[in-house]
Amino acid sequence: MPGPSGAVTRSTLRRQIADALRDEVLAGRLRPGQEFTVKEIAEQYGVSATPVREALVDLSAQGLLDTDHHRGFRVHEYSVTDFRGIVEARSLVTDGMFVALAADTRALRIPEGQRLVAALSGVRRRGEEAQRAAVAGDLTVLIGYDLRYWRELAVLFGNPYLSGFLHRLRVQSWVCTVQHLSRLSDLRGALWSGHTELVDALAHRDVPAARALVDAYNAHSLALIERLTAE
Repeated sequence: MPGPSGAVTRSTLRRQIADALRDEVLAGRLRPGQEFTVKEIAEQYGVSATPVREALVDLSAQGLLDTDHHRGFRVHEYSVTDFRGIVEARSLVTDGMFVALAADTRALRIPEGQRLVAALSGVRRRGEEAQRAAVAGDLTVLIGYDLRYWRELAVLFGNPYLSGFLHRLRVQSWVCTVQHLSRLSDLRGALWSGHTELVDALAHRDVPAARALVDAYNAHSLALIERLTAE
């Protein structure tokens, strides 16, 4: 039986493999419907089959992979209907955050003695980077900063279940989006870039403005994906 250090190593390896494969899917290098086996991934990373199998099961539970007991795993293919459902679920979560903020200005967990603007400064920096990447059409950089932006923003509401669920939905929405955005040769001007405006609205506790920004973002995303799939 392995000791504690062995357990930690395997757990860390499992997480690293899951993160690496998730990045491959988000970058579009693992394509929708692409199939692979535990053995192939283990050989690719030069590790044993056990942490790979565990990592792939984790990604399947997150909705990024499909399991085929005879062939192994394949990257999940999201439809426009899937995307609509993800956006709707995502919107319900963010709207719940805004409702909580409207009902109680203490909904945001701000350390004692720290102002709201200061607490949001880290989130704003992520937003600035995401905004620059969106304007430049750099999808890979945008996804990385966008995921950190929303995760750090959700964490300020002090509910780890909420932030974890929202992060999962945002990863799924990006996986779906990447599958369709690959049809565009130039993404400049096609991606939402209202990150800093949303932070500013929250800093002023302007819930209607925050809600309007997210609604516009959702409408923009849906219209873009629906247009791409109709072409």
